[in-house]
This record gives sequence, C-alpha cells and structure tokens, in this order.
Amino acid sequence: MKAPEPGAARELEQRAWRWYEQGEHKRAALAAQQLNRQFPTYAPGWYSTSQLAMRLNNNDVALAAIDRALALQPDEPAWLLQRANCLMRAGRVGEARPIVQALSESRLRTAYQYATLGLLLSRLDMQEQALPMYRRAVELEPGRSENHYNLATVLRFLGRLEECEHSLDRAIELNPRDWEAHGLRAQVRRQTVERNHVAQLESLLGSGEVDARGEVRLCYALAKELEDVGQPRRSFHYLRRGATRRRNLMRYDVEDDLQTMQAIAGQFDADFFSREVGSCDNDEAIFILGLPRTGSTLLERVLASHPAIGSVGESNNLAIELTRLAGAPGRGKRELVARAATIDFGELGRRYVETTRPASGRQARFLDKMPLNFLYAGLIHAALPRARIICMSRHPLDTCYAIYKTLFQDAYPYSYDLQDLGRYYAGYEGLMAHWERVLPGVIHRVDYEELVRDLRGVAAAALAFCGLDWDERCLQFHRSRQASTTASASQVREPVYATSIGRCRDYREELQPLIEVLDRAGIACDLA
Repeated sequence: MKAPEPGAARELEQRAWRWYEQGEHKRAALAAQQLNRQFPTYAPGWYSTSQLAMRLNNNDVALAAIDRALALQPDEPAWLLQRANCLMRAGRVGEARPIVQALSESRLRTAYQYATLGLLLSRLDMQEQALPMYRRAVELEPGRSENHYNLATVLRFLGRLEECEHSLDRAIELNPRDWEAHGLRAQVRRQTVERNHVAQLESLLGSGEVDARGEVRLCYALAKELEDVGQPRRSFHYLRRGATRRRNLMRYDVEDDLQTMQAIAGQFDADFFSREVGSCDNDEAIFILGLPRTGSTLLERVLASHPAIGSVGESNNLAIELTRLAGAPGRGKRELVARAATIDFGELGRRYVETTRPASGRQARFLDKMPLNFLYAGLIHAALPRARIICMSRHPLDTCYAIYKTLFQDAYPYSYDLQDLGRYYAGYEGLMAHWERVLPGVIHRVDYEELVRDLRGVAAAALAFCGLDWDERCLQFHRSRQASTTASASQVREPVYATSIGRCRDYREELQPLIEVLDRAGIACDLA
C-alpha cells in the first residue's frame, strides 16, 4: 500500500476541524470520511474522525474509528485514551477500566492527555489515582484555568478542602469568567461574615458580561453564601432567579415522569410479584435509595465505615443493564417499563453484580446509593431478593427545599420549579407506598432526623437489617479518606450536625407554591 502523504493528510484533517468549528458539521463529517478513504494508514486521521464523531454524539462511529487508529498504532496513549472515553460513554465500564488503569501507570506526553486520564479515573471513582494526573496537567500547563478547576474537583471529592479552595482561587484568578469555579468555591466551606465572596459575585452578576448559564451558576453561589451569612431573604431572591433561569433553559414536563411512575406501579403490581420470575442468589448488594438531599450520603459514609462494607457511590449500573436486557436504548420510558417486565431477572442480577463489583473493593458487601433506584426497588427485589434495600426519608419541606437550592449537573430536572418539585415529590411518595404495599418488610426506612439525633441507634438498626453487627468505626465516618462525589462532598467531612433540620422555616413564605401542591396531595408540611 502506498504510504500516506503527511502534508496532504494533515491539510484535509485540518479542513474537517475548520468545518466543525464553523458549525458546518455535515461538511466536517464528509471531510473526515474523505480523509479516511484517501489516507487509510494515517492513524491521526482516524483519531480525528473519532473525536469529531464523539462531539457529534455518534459514539458507534467514534469507537469504530479509534479502533482503526489502534490497529495501526496499538500502543499510542492518545488512541487508547480515546477508546476508553468511547467505552465509558457507551456504558461499557468493564472494558474501559483496564485500559484506564494501564494508562495511569504510563508516561503521557501532554497536559491534555493527563487531564483526560484524570477525568476517566474520576468517572471510575478512582479519585486517589486521578489526583496525580490532574497535578501533572497543572505542572505542564499552569496558566490554564481548567486544569486548576479539574484539580479542585478531585481535591473536594477527597476532602482536601483548603487545597481545593486554593485551586479554585487560582482558576478564577486566571479566568474570572469561570462560572463553574465560582459556583464550586461557594460550596467548599461555610462562608462567614468576615470571609465570603458576596460582593465579588454580585459585581460579576451586574457586569452585563454573564451568559445565561453563568447567571445560573452565580445566582446559586450567591444564594449559598448569603444563607451562610444569615441573609435568608436575599438568599432566596437569588435562588429563585437562578432556578427560574435554569428551568427556562431546559425542555421538561413533570407529567412525563409522573406517568412513568404510574406505569411502573401498574406493571409491577402484587400479581407480578406472586409469579416466579427467576432471580440471582447474590447477597452482596445494599441499596440506599430515595430522593436526593435526604441524608443518603451521610448514611452511606456511616455504613461504609464498617469493615465488611465497601461503596460504589451513585452507580448507574442497574439502569444500564436493565435497559440493555430490555432491548430499549433510546426508546421511551413507558416502553422500557413494559419491556422490563419480560426480562430475565436472574440475568439482570448477575450482570449488575458483575459490572459493579470491580469498583466495590474487597469487602463482603457493597453499597449503591443511587437515589433514582427508587424507581426500580421492585425490580431490584425481583432480580436480587437477598439484596438489602434502604430508603432514606426526611421532612417533606426540608427535602424539597434542599433539592431546590441544589444546582445539579444534569439530573433532577423537576428541581427548578416549586410546583414541578411538589408534584414530583407526591409522585415519589405514591410509588414508594406502592412498593411497601406489594413488598411488605422488604424496604427498611431510615429517617434522616432520627439518624442525626441517634446516629448509633439508627445506624445499628440499619446494619442489623443488613445482617451485620455494630462496629464502633461507624461513628468515625467523617475521618474516612474515602472519596465522595455527591453534592454533599464537603458536608460529609464534618461530624453529624442538626443545623439543616427545619431550615425551611426561614423560607415558609417563599415556599408557598410548593406547600400548596403538597397540601393538595395530602402531604403534611407542618414542622414539629
């Protein structure tokens, strides 16, 4: 075969990228195809095609293209990184993990490669291994604000909060318009009257140079800092502004989620559970589920301090394997519900444990605290009847306010409008009541307020439900070095505190639209 002409190949490759940057995505794709046809042995061309395809959300093409590059140059770190990235996006975590682990022991060339590897390690919940990758990216490109921000995120996950704040200060110094850095910095610690960023944030917000997404970030940061310094009225003003702007940026109808919950309850009823559906006899999994911001991270940290329990954090593995078995990727929610009733539940249990176990350590049991698994509580029991299911509960208004004031990355679209939030909460309570009716005694409820008041007693009862004896190390959860990647990553580094109980009292007037929805649903909102 004729050797590729590097100059001509690079020129065509650059043309594809120019088309992409100009928004001419179809032309970019056609140029990439031409590049690969004319120069099939030019490995960087296949790499560029893979990257372009990934940016255009065509992961199958991206994976096929990077495999062609690897066929030509099997040991090239950039190609291996891209393949791992494609596998992660496809949910093929088990295949991506060994590639990422091998690369973490290799010497890379560029800050971009180290930063990409750090991101993949972090997504695999390997935060300790991600840390030196991000540090190396900072060393190679100290003037790039993104590198300092990425380093800060992992430092926060690991509980190294002073270093985290320092890295965020540096990121903002390099790029004052790094809105995510401003948002994260507000969350790292409790702000004080003497030491906060309120004036800086308000100045930025009033500068007229902030786009819509930046406005959302700054408003949530201001709401957090103003609440910390004891100004609830001003705090809620910015919170409502940020939430409304965030809601206006998305397409979402809460009715779709409510109908899905109703479909789940209708499909997985008492008659379904009276039939023999096949199951997996594994008893290793402990699921903590419910709504976000109800104390699930606190309970996870306490229980994971037990020597017999590891944690995989918030895993999507159950939903991924369910969707695969139901043959429903890309299909509507109600179709997935219908197909889910016909799957091999024993196979679901086996696949879930196999894909989850590599991340769960060597302990006999492992925790999965994905809140959205409340949708699948019945399916979990069908697939893994010996697994333990714990549901976190918290006062309705405290729950909803805590959700409302949290800026989630992509999940929980119902959380940015008080009426949507109230309707979703009512739907959630209805589905949980359904599970407890058709599966009596299967789900163990843990009350957040009781957990805070009697940590030892409530945690011991949860461990007993899981078939485990009490261990005093559970009381030292805040000293654990285990990473936390949830919205509570900063709070779990502190001993138990009760200051968030009844916090909604300060906002009862502002929360009236929510209270009215909950009242109509028969959900009591009074505080003791």
